[in-house]
Amino acid sequence: MERCSWCGEEVEADDGFRAYLPAGGRRAVFCRLEHLIPWEIQGPAWEASAEPAALGRETEEPAVCALCDAELTNTQVLLIRHRGEHRIADGFCSADHMAAWAKAGGRWQ
Repeated sequence: MERCSWCGEEVEADDGFRAYLPAGGRRAVFCRLEHLIPWEIQGPAWEASAEPAALGRETEEPAVCALCDAELTNTQVLLIRHRGEHRIADGFCSADHMAAWAKAGGRWQ
């Protein structure tokens, strides 16, 4: 089990959200999307991690930022929703854009 980067609750492998900063080999885990917001406000505390592909499941990487539609580069931030065997990925220009997207309701805007 992994622990939420904000509240410390256990997060099962097939649940929650994983944020990745691939260029820096960093990640964060969240049990709920809302926990991403205070985590980012306090100054994101990334943990060392392997690339998202190390999850063992194919996840199509987004080509544009989910917030501003800008083309993503190798400095992008990935947020992957784990829902059972499914993986749903959203990409962002920065952790700031990821938090703004979450504040606005994420995919449920």
